[in-house]
Amino acid sequence: MTPGTADASPQPLLRELLDPVHRADPYPLYDAVRAHGPLLLPDHNLAVFSSYADCDEVLRHPAACSDRLKSTVAQRAIADGAQARPFGPPGFLFLDPPDHTRLRRLVSKAFVPKVVRALEPDIVRIVDELLDAAQGTFDAIGGLAHPLPVAVICRLLGVPVEDEPRFRDASALLAQGLDPFVSITGAAGDGFAERLRAGQWLREYLRGLVADRRRDPGEDLMSALVAVEEAGDVLTEDEIVATCNLLLIAGHETTVNLIANATLALLRHPDQWAALGRDPSRAAAVIEETLRYDPPVQLIGRVAGEDMTIGAGVHIPRGDNILLLLAAAHRDPAATERPDEFDPDRATIRHLGFGKGPHFCIGAPLARLEATAALTALTARFPGARLAAEPAYKPNVTLRGMEELSITL
Repeated sequence: MTPGTADASPQPLLRELLDPVHRADPYPLYDAVRAHGPLLLPDHNLAVFSSYADCDEVLRHPAACSDRLKSTVAQRAIADGAQARPFGPPGFLFLDPPDHTRLRRLVSKAFVPKVVRALEPDIVRIVDELLDAAQGTFDAIGGLAHPLPVAVICRLLGVPVEDEPRFRDASALLAQGLDPFVSITGAAGDGFAERLRAGQWLREYLRGLVADRRRDPGEDLMSALVAVEEAGDVLTEDEIVATCNLLLIAGHETTVNLIANATLALLRHPDQWAALGRDPSRAAAVIEETLRYDPPVQLIGRVAGEDMTIGAGVHIPRGDNILLLLAAAHRDPAATERPDEFDPDRATIRHLGFGKGPHFCIGAPLARLEATAALTALTARFPGARLAAEPAYKPNVTLRGMEELSITL
């Protein structure tokens, strides 16, 4: 540890991150964490970074791993009798090469630009249908930000959209499982048993759909993955289920937050709302600035696959967990001028909202397309819209998002 990088007890500051009182506006707390510098908790085998330079360096570091089983904490828990993977095999987001490389390559065909562009007419149609029903006071979450990504990812995977209420509830519980309770407190936090049941139910539900695709394949991604397996690839049924599980959750939770966060930022800046309504070409800049200013994924984790040195001599032993506070890094004044201002017109927008390196978000083009369609239509149709009430937030830390966003149209 480099002198000055951490005080004797950084853990209380980290515990504050888990307190729901900060959910509506966590940025003052992130400022405090970033001002503190890297937080090192050797007793918890944890290092926390919050500057842009440090987070960027970790994401680019070849020894930064995503498989939690490589962590000292996980291995210690397994030695004490814990299940290695209580939710079953993970999606490729939580794996490292070669498994990550193989699975991502198989799935990536569904997200190439040509395939994503082919979805645009349907995405625009869905947005128009949702906004046709909007009147008076409109909940932008329930009326637009949530149903749009759900409809798209269901179509892509071949999941019956009428089952959405069933997997929505399971997905919401599993999203809470991404919060860093174990890393910070050493315990899984409230609701672990409920999350475990939700994860088991969702995987069994997906197994049933895989069985359906074997009998009656379609043009969807799940059918394609089944076909790959049956053609002799080393892809297993567990891997198919884990991959679809990951895409189903990540494919709508994060995009819901992106659309909602951008909508809120625009409502709080009426000039930007009006400008986008007049000129839809501004959508790209609005989306990138939202990813910086109020990112859908606020933090991510890595594991040191070997001894690492980050920044000004911060040593991380092999097996330690690494927590990257992306939302804090995006407000780093060393990386961005006027970081607390929402300004899509800034000359350079730097963010790590989709990650970096081999784990760069595979669904980034689709998320951008969905957000573009939603935001351009919303601002064009309702140029005089205004915020009806302060939004209500879910308890989630990692996938921080709103439960309700009321707009007066």
